[in-house]
Amino acid sequence: MPRTARLDLPGLLQHVIVRGIDRKKIFRDDADRAGFCQRLGELLAETETDCLAWALIPNHFHLLVRPGRARLGKFMSRLLTGYAVTFNHRYKRSGRLFQNRYKSIVCEEEPYLLELVRYIHLNPLRARQVRGMDELARYPWSGHAVLLGNRSLPGQAVEEVLGRFGDRVGEARKAYTAFVAAGVGQGRRTELVGGGLRRSQAFLGRTKEPESYDERVLGSGRFVEALWREEELREKLGPHLNLAELVERVARALDIPVEAVLRRGRNTDATTARQVVCHVATRVLGARGTQVGELLGMGQSGVSRAAQLGRARWEGDEALRRTVLGEEL
Repeated sequence: MPRTARLDLPGLLQHVIVRGIDRKKIFRDDADRAGFCQRLGELLAETETDCLAWALIPNHFHLLVRPGRARLGKFMSRLLTGYAVTFNHRYKRSGRLFQNRYKSIVCEEEPYLLELVRYIHLNPLRARQVRGMDELARYPWSGHAVLLGNRSLPGQAVEEVLGRFGDRVGEARKAYTAFVAAGVGQGRRTELVGGGLRRSQAFLGRTKEPESYDERVLGSGRFVEALWREEELREKLGPHLNLAELVERVARALDIPVEAVLRRGRNTDATTARQVVCHVATRVLGARGTQVGELLGMGQSGVSRAAQLGRARWEGDEALRRTVLGEEL
């Protein structure tokens, strides 16, 4: 049976799981783990990929990433190939290190992003690499310690995650820690490690399947359908529209000055325009949140939240979409 093509588009949140072949160890000691983290951090920075969560276990690892300039496939190829070459050389072995191809699941950011951050960062506890929350806070091989300021990883989106828990770092870290601790008793959550609407409905408490679903996606039927449309739009629009022109078209569609979109204010139409720009820029054009934030004077977490709000207006306003997409589309 042929493999299903990946949904490999910039700007999508993806949960990646990589296992060692025959479930064998891919990290034998701290030198392996440190080398992997160095390679990961360098690639995140070089490819402008956001990493929201990660955890290394002896025979597998998890990443929660949002690719920027590079597609996920290229990013993972460089990460895995480079690490496997180094590992095989160090241990004088040959052959494959990883089991089949890596697993990647496109995830709807709301309500899954924080749930996935918590699930991934609790992996060392579930795998008995640590004995409790205190040890987890000091465990150097997951993003949990990075969020708490106990270690660093270039490219980890610390501000975006903590920004969802508060404006002040100290208070945000306390709230984040409490959130993670509340998930300790949940155990292994199968609805978060596989795609398809069936798993999404398990999380959302639904029992019927009247919506579209895709085995590559963890999200609602509406999200799946939007992904299919965005996949088609990116093929048509992505190479031909830059951020400045996007802002101009959205402003024209809502009949407001471009300057009103570029600066913060209390104008309702301008706020809506900024939300639409965030959504289209990150989800259709594949622009990075930091890039959009620099243009609009927003933080990365603010861009992410605005994009979620902008999706509803984009999906529900045909006139807006026609103006932004252009007559030729």
